[in-house]
Amino acid sequence: MTSANATAARALPQWSEAEAWASFPGGWVHLGGSFDEEGFSFEWHDFKAGRDIDWGRSFHPDSIEVCLNLEGIGIVGSTSGEMEFQPATVGIYVNGRQPLTARRVSGGRHRFLTVELSRKFLQQHLQNAESGCRPALRQIMGASRLETGIGECEPMSTRQRQLVNSLIEPPVPRGAQRLWYRGKALEFLAEVFFVANEKDFFCSRQKRVSRDRVEKVIEILRKDLENPPALEQLGQIVGCSPFYLSRTFSQETGTTIPQFLRQVRMERAAELLLAGRHNVTEVALEVGYNSISHFSQAFCQLMGSCPTLYAAQEKSRRTAARPQAKGE
Repeated sequence: MTSANATAARALPQWSEAEAWASFPGGWVHLGGSFDEEGFSFEWHDFKAGRDIDWGRSFHPDSIEVCLNLEGIGIVGSTSGEMEFQPATVGIYVNGRQPLTARRVSGGRHRFLTVELSRKFLQQHLQNAESGCRPALRQIMGASRLETGIGECEPMSTRQRQLVNSLIEPPVPRGAQRLWYRGKALEFLAEVFFVANEKDFFCSRQKRVSRDRVEKVIEILRKDLENPPALEQLGQIVGCSPFYLSRTFSQETGTTIPQFLRQVRMERAAELLLAGRHNVTEVALEVGYNSISHFSQAFCQLMGSCPTLYAAQEKSRRTAARPQAKGE
């Protein structure tokens, strides 16, 4: 091998999960980070499965992986048992000496974010904070090498949903995204790998009730974008006054209920436009807009493209983004 070829070979990533998702064009996107160089990698998945998918092929060797599962069912297995990801759940598993088995169950749409982390990255940033970490993570930190294992799935919190949304659409210029994703990796550690102590639990009981109310409101709004309940009705459903609900929702999500409804309407509209089975008028009506001009204005403001051009522009953007998987 020539020196040039040897240099090129060394430059290639040691491993990439792109091959595991090759049969789902556009269904897997490397968002940011580099497992080999930085110790973390964010991956977004969005596809429909007509058959069971070998999910385990995509797990990075010798990694701690977190899955934030929005839609679809996934099952991860080890010699000690299985963990099942239902919609709106989050869980941690370790792909160590003995590779894990995993599959995505056929039927319906699958939307989930995975975060791959190296033991070195965790040790570097958590070595002085192990007492507050989850017990399983403390074992990982103290081990000489990674042992395969699975955790338990938990309901996804509102903050974790928000984190997923921000990771998919980073609010910074492309040149700043590498730095931004590194900051998000540290935020992710704080959000997922720590547990509240007993004192924190009792002090935050009211906050947990508030979060439950907000999550219930979000669920209600997503179910009926065309005819969502009024604020007064939402308050009655979750058991508090409209004023208190409005204030709580803003505190928990950083946005008002009308702003949130507008956002999810536009996200749903974008999905329908990409599917290509509806025209702009039909999409507008489907998400609760009777005025095409008001819909087009809102869509342009939030999605950065007019609805008539969105599908073509988004498909072109995704195609151009695929080679980035090489830098995982």
